[in-house]
Amino acid sequence: MKVLITGATGLVGKAIVKELHSKGVQINYLTTSREKIAHSEDYQGFYWNPAKREIDENCFTDVSVIINLAGASISKKWTESYKKIVLNSRIDSLKTLKIGLEKVGSEEIDSFVSASAIGIYPNSLSTYYTNDVNEVDDSFLGEVVKAWEDEIATFEVFDFKVAKIRIGLVLSTEGGALPKMAQPIKYYVGAAFGSGEQWQSWIHIEDLARMFVFIASNNLSGTYNGVAPNPVTNNKLTMELAKVLGKPLILPNVPEFMMKMILGEMAYLLFASQRVSSKGIEEQGFTFKYLNICKSLEALYQKGSDEENSISTYTKEYV
Repeated sequence: MKVLITGATGLVGKAIVKELHSKGVQINYLTTSREKIAHSEDYQGFYWNPAKREIDENCFTDVSVIINLAGASISKKWTESYKKIVLNSRIDSLKTLKIGLEKVGSEEIDSFVSASAIGIYPNSLSTYYTNDVNEVDDSFLGEVVKAWEDEIATFEVFDFKVAKIRIGLVLSTEGGALPKMAQPIKYYVGAAFGSGEQWQSWIHIEDLARMFVFIASNNLSGTYNGVAPNPVTNNKLTMELAKVLGKPLILPNVPEFMMKMILGEMAYLLFASQRVSSKGIEEQGFTFKYLNICKSLEALYQKGSDEENSISTYTKEYV
């Protein structure tokens, strides 16, 4: 197969590129920067501007799978103007892809797999969410993911399979939340947040990349949770991270009001609780390499972060 990826230069995108290239799969990717367009035998760049609904239609040539990861980071302060960027970046990207497909035709496409987020699930300390839950969290994040998934659903008018992966906390030393959590611990000022009882449904970056490729390769459709089988509390995650880093946790848990003063509404990300099941994808035959938080953190930190460092080195050649 040949794969078209949006968001190929992001944290998850780089890992998927590495996974696909390890299998000899050719990749087309879309970029909003003409300077980032590269061409090699197995990695071709094409320009697009979702805000203006512009896309180089050559990006679809010989493509049988589309993986959509496009969207502005939610880890920036949620001002009213930035909220619009977060939402519009996701919706505009999907609309632009759809316009392109309508122009060139979708006959060669077998599978469309899009990122989503577990932030759609309501904040709860007790509920165990499976992928067929239709409730939506009463928050900005819930609003964004609901609109995102509604737009993904419009691709069901085509003949190809449409799947979405609700991604949890991605564990990687190359970016995302984990390095930000590790930094204060390294300087002896790390602590859990609030009660620490909120659930963190996490996944190792390598397993997430494998999951995207598995769903695309098997032409699966529907909703899947991009999380590992064993969620942990924030207390547990913080404690295990400190243990792997060889640092003590000295300070008491950080109060919610303090983080709200610093981060504003975005502090919600630190205190929301979603305990999410991975059984949906496991029932399709997917097997996880990293099943528990201890082994995952050890693989990332005690073994020199071999997996993520290889991703970083590898993508310097291609991205």
